[in-house]
Amino acid sequence: MAKIRVAIVILNWNGRALLERYLPYVTRYNECNSEIFVADNASTDDSVSFLKSNYPAIKIIQNPTNGGFAEGYNTSLKQIDADYYILLNSDIEVTEGWIAPVIELLDKYPNVAAIQPKIKSYNQRNYFEYAGAAGGFIDRLGYPFCRGRIFDTVEEDKGQYNSAGEIFWASGASFFVRASVFHEMGGFDEDLFSHQEEIDLCWRMKIKGYSIMYCPASEVFHYGGGMLPKSNPFKTYLNFRNNLIIMTKNHPPSGLKRKLLARMALDGIAALRFLAQGNIQDFTAVIKAHFHFYGSLSKTRLKRKEVQTGTVNPNISCVYRKSIVWKYFFCGRRFFSQLNEDDFSLTK
Repeated sequence: MAKIRVAIVILNWNGRALLERYLPYVTRYNECNSEIFVADNASTDDSVSFLKSNYPAIKIIQNPTNGGFAEGYNTSLKQIDADYYILLNSDIEVTEGWIAPVIELLDKYPNVAAIQPKIKSYNQRNYFEYAGAAGGFIDRLGYPFCRGRIFDTVEEDKGQYNSAGEIFWASGASFFVRASVFHEMGGFDEDLFSHQEEIDLCWRMKIKGYSIMYCPASEVFHYGGGMLPKSNPFKTYLNFRNNLIIMTKNHPPSGLKRKLLARMALDGIAALRFLAQGNIQDFTAVIKAHFHFYGSLSKTRLKRKEVQTGTVNPNISCVYRKSIVWKYFFCGRRFFSQLNEDDFSLTK
């Protein structure tokens, strides 16, 4: 079988309703004649039979278990020989011309490993969407945020982020990735299960000198929370746990211990804030996340050794060298445009 140039891969778990709603856009706006796959994570609904009956041209990969986002994609992508993968959430509405501009950038810049399009809200179509917006960044303590979305403040799209450029991480909701680099990195970290595994992968790519980009010429609309709502305590647990693991794995040696201590303190404040709001489940989720992090430290250190070994020319661009928590909660900086450009690391 000849190698596929572009493969669109949609991960599904009990998402028949989402497939029914959003697949028509994927098939309609497939201007590059990409091969479309649905990777099914052992669904117990009628997703597979629905696909077979209504979309016989779509290839189905049936994973034996629900290993979450990370394992589901790793298992599936080992079975797809392509130049480029487009990992697409099942709750994304794509638009006309969304593929070609990104592939052009990947063709033009061989050192670019991953790219995300402009991601806007399905329900508020003039606004960016929480999961990715106009490209991801991290601050000095490893907290992720986006152009167009800092914490819970989401900006209206007024064309303020309409220039392509380098970012720190690309959203997993619509993730264009060079297949060779994905496999070179060993794919996603399956221990993360779900949430922020794309940040971890992008960070590892940057450690090896690759770049990550944002392409506003490609635009998609994300429903958001299609598989796990934003208010879900399990999501809170995953976000707090995974972010500490990612920080420990990927941060350079200088300042790591000091920054982890600062993170512990800030996470503690966040937990107390949940408690003060009467949100007992999210308070408990943060506590559980920390205990899991402590229990997995030895395994995380081994991963860190593997990640950091052989590092020669890491790409350190697009790190915000201040605290986004301080700027947002104490200085009132709610929008990305209010952050000082000089506070970002811009060189490799």
